[in-house]
Amino acid sequence: MTKAERTRHFIVEKAAPIINKKGMAGTSINDIVEATSLTKGSVYGNFESKDEICLEAFDYLVKRVGADMSHAMSRANTSREKLDALFNYYINNVTVETNYGCPIMNFGTEADDTNPIVKLKVNKAILATQAIFAKIIRAGIETGEFKKTVDADAFAIKAFAMIEGGMWIARLQGNPKQMQLIVDSLKQEINDYCQ
Repeated sequence: MTKAERTRHFIVEKAAPIINKKGMAGTSINDIVEATSLTKGSVYGNFESKDEICLEAFDYLVKRVGADMSHAMSRANTSREKLDALFNYYINNVTVETNYGCPIMNFGTEADDTNPIVKLKVNKAILATQAIFAKIIRAGIETGEFKKTVDADAFAIKAFAMIEGGMWIARLQGNPKQMQLIVDSLKQEINDYCQ
């Protein structure tokens, strides 16, 4: 990594949690300058605009969440264990104050009608997350762990939507009660899928 690449990465790494918390519109270039202890000229010397920083911040956050999800599932051997680990990952992180919520939800809500580039990125992230759930279900079907009649894509869409909704409620209320109820319901559904 060159010095310029390291500086860009540093800026994105410091700006990402701020943008995830305050939003793209709510984050000023001064917020980024303060977080990085760089000058405005140095920030703009590495990025053409705040929008460019926001786009890279979203990519950074999604990659970090993906790595955390993979790590959560790394010790699981069966498809059911992988799903349990994934559900537990969401439960354990839903009200953690340092992560400021789900970047897919935060950026998606803000970009829904205002930023087609971010909206496209968020849609790709949604599909990628749903694909993780579907892949686990398909693997369980292939190994005979789950019934052949299970619709992996339908479960993936439902699980993602329920988890995102549960996270939204938990973040607003500062209480994971509804999220726990949703995860328990999804785990029960997985039990029903087992042979």
